[in-house]
Amino acid sequence: MQVPLLDLKAQYATIRDEMKPVLDAVMESQYFINGPAVKELEQAIAAYSTANAAVGVSSGTDALIAALMSLEIGEGDEVITTPYTFFATAGSIWRVGAKPVFVDIEPDTFNIDVTKIESAITGRTRAIMPVHLFGQVADMDEIMAIAARHDLFVIEDAAQAIGAEYKGRKAGSIGTAGCFSFFPSKNLGGLGDGGMVVTQDTDLAARLSQCRNHGMEPRYFHEWVGGNFRLDTLQAAGLLVKLPHLDAWSAKRRANAQRYNELLAGVDEVVTPTVRDYNVSIYNQYCIRVPRRDELQKHMSASDVGTAIYYPLSLHQQECFTSLGYGEGDFPASESAAAESLALPIYPDLTDEQISYVAGKVKEFFAN
Repeated sequence: MQVPLLDLKAQYATIRDEMKPVLDAVMESQYFINGPAVKELEQAIAAYSTANAAVGVSSGTDALIAALMSLEIGEGDEVITTPYTFFATAGSIWRVGAKPVFVDIEPDTFNIDVTKIESAITGRTRAIMPVHLFGQVADMDEIMAIAARHDLFVIEDAAQAIGAEYKGRKAGSIGTAGCFSFFPSKNLGGLGDGGMVVTQDTDLAARLSQCRNHGMEPRYFHEWVGGNFRLDTLQAAGLLVKLPHLDAWSAKRRANAQRYNELLAGVDEVVTPTVRDYNVSIYNQYCIRVPRRDELQKHMSASDVGTAIYYPLSLHQQECFTSLGYGEGDFPASESAAAESLALPIYPDLTDEQISYVAGKVKEFFAN
């Protein structure tokens, strides 16, 4: 049996008849930049995320950059974040001239360890950028309390977490700004790159809207320098087709995760994902922790099961961040996760037979 890590064709087959006429309508209009679908998607995502406003941008990375720029975070500033995340988190901070300051993760949730944040704050700290990794929201109550005590912004990197909930509140709606990615592999995936910033602050939303269009307001007048971060009309139109399906797709991922949890419960070597009781995860990834991770991955590949390592190297160990002065052992929980985590297929269209096959191959490896 072949089980890919992700099968986007299976998902597309279920919405093809909805998608084609919508995309054809955009093609016929030839309105590719700031078309009406962009505003419609912004309104829909704002409502879905219980935010006052949303601003479409060209990628999840650009969402982070635009948020930082619009909050005037740059040269000489520091932003606290986690070293166990996709590169864009720290890369966006670096890109605006600020310094990423890393804090280790919780070993069980993979999210930032809030007990370590306050000791990392200095006179140059301007913001905290928690990552809601793999679809589970970080401990936002404590993060917001710390931010309030030190007058800091909070930028939620919710690239993997659209629709996830923390104590009944939606990911992205709690901090100063929340940043989503519509990369095709996300729960709400576009037809290429795309992103969104949501916020409760309508003044910030207006600045974000200006920022994404070279800082231009009015036309051809620039009080400050922004970027070219616009969301394509085609992307917005396609995402509008997918959005009504998002909750059902995420619920199916949760059901798939529960099935894996049941099937792998008796394998001592396997640590299945931990989700806090007050959280609702969307399982953008289902990552187990295992010894001999690389050997297991080879075994799964030989069994035609797709897996992935998120992430093989902590950001503090990346060559481009050498100048930050971190070394091996500085963030042991992050380094351990990088050595032990392995993502199994979790996409909504998995069959129970496929899940049983994948779990069986994991058990087979450790039995032998």
